Amino acid sequence: MFNNPFSMVVAIVLIVSIAGVLRARFKAQHGIYEDDKGRDVRVTDPNGAQSQAEIKQLKERIAVLERLITDEHGSRELDREIAKLRDS
Repeated sequence: MFNNPFSMVVAIVLIVSIAGVLRARFKAQHGIYEDDKGRDVRVTDPNGAQSQAEIKQLKERIAVLERLITDEHGSRELDREIAKLRDS
């Protein structure tokens, strides 16, 4: 198969091309891109802390709602809890 130099060059180019595609895919999966100067830069979420705080608040609200649904309290307690949720 590789008995002439042309087929060897084609095989080398093919191998290098496949390796480049796999490297780019790996970097993209891990949030790494190349900037204008050729340096690898990791993508960061500028609103990461805000998103985490929002998620925490939503989880707390869901916990309250689950508790309201499963508790066997009277309607007054339910009204108070709903009012607290509205206010927050």
